[in-house]
Amino acid sequence: MGAGRYDVIVVGARVAGAATAMLLARQGLRVLAVDRVSFPSDTVSSHQLQVPGAALLYRWGLLGQLTAAATPPVRRVRFDAGGGLVMDGQFPGHDGVDALYSPRRTLLDSVLVEAAREAGAEIRENFRVTQVTASGGRVTGIRGSARGRPAVTETASLVIGADGKRSLVAAAVGARRYRERPVRSFASYSYWAGIPVPDGELYQRPGRAVAVFPTNDELTMVYVAAPVTEFASARTNLEGHYLRTLDQCADLGERVRSGSRAERLRTTPDQPNTFRRPHGPGWALVGDAGVVMDSVSAQGMTNALRDASYLSAAVIAGLGGSRPLAAALRGHQRRRDRAIRGMYDFTLGLAAFSRATPGQRRFLAAVAADQRETDRFLGAFAGIVPPEQYFTLGTVVRILGPRGIRKYRTSEVGGTAARAVSGRVT
Repeated sequence: MGAGRYDVIVVGARVAGAATAMLLARQGLRVLAVDRVSFPSDTVSSHQLQVPGAALLYRWGLLGQLTAAATPPVRRVRFDAGGGLVMDGQFPGHDGVDALYSPRRTLLDSVLVEAAREAGAEIRENFRVTQVTASGGRVTGIRGSARGRPAVTETASLVIGADGKRSLVAAAVGARRYRERPVRSFASYSYWAGIPVPDGELYQRPGRAVAVFPTNDELTMVYVAAPVTEFASARTNLEGHYLRTLDQCADLGERVRSGSRAERLRTTPDQPNTFRRPHGPGWALVGDAGVVMDSVSAQGMTNALRDASYLSAAVIAGLGGSRPLAAALRGHQRRRDRAIRGMYDFTLGLAAFSRATPGQRRFLAAVAADQRETDRFLGAFAGIVPPEQYFTLGTVVRILGPRGIRKYRTSEVGGTAARAVSGRVT
């Protein structure tokens, strides 16, 4: 393989890209990361850094920067499934961390970008990539320009696309899609002052999922998801649609109205669900460029950090010579898909907004009555325990007992999981 000026060029320097650049640079690779914006910069986000994602930041020595910036840790969550069914629990610990965080992206992305710089990566902000260069069927680098500067071409042994669900890199190399499913929901959220919440709040209502979590600057993030089939009618009055949903959630609408909206309402129906093949000759994909799914399960940032960890390990092995790079990247794809497939399927179930059956509500009621089971349940939908290992017929038998299971169809198990956590959406 011909060597370029850099070992790796990373296109996109938000969560997945900056983390990848940092991890590679910490191992001594020559890394260039580019992004079309300058940091700090905001972006539409799922916001929540689940416990496993926070544990990765802790391992990398970065979680303290979030807490130093007064990002509130959330250890307890109250889930209101409607009809008087409420559960209140806490997350199990995972690799030394027992809380999730909902940092503003202006903070989180900047922390990761600066960590990549400190590790030795070159970061070019306000740099727009216009072309992925190739020779002999192999990607060789990028061409683009910083704002107001002449276009330049940079070369590398590997170009990594970390440029999101509409990835230019993925499009340029024709990355194959698979396990693709239609868009199922749209999401709206904003930040509110004057409605402090010490814990997380989740609400499930017919055709709705709502989440309330504290974020930076003493603000509270309030999120609503609904079926995408309603978007055309909702867009005529998005704020009205949003507030009417909050009014269905106990006293939440009243509390929100007692505060003040600190920023505009952000709404997106652009929530594709797909896997892409994440590697080929001279290229790789990470984060949403490789797998993207509905925000209803709030897994995006955690997936990005885990994917960065897995991909960087494969790249280091491949470029370092301990394994052929192509073989290392194939191994990374298998590892990534195993890690995310269960949550991907689970997320699609949440985004379907199916009405809970009586059997599913019996299951939820039994979980809510047992504090230890409630905590395990929260650990499953937070990704601490793979959901496909928790939401099984065996779990239903264990919780409802032999007599209870006779009233419960096997086919309801997956639906129980989906309905139970449909509020977990920021």
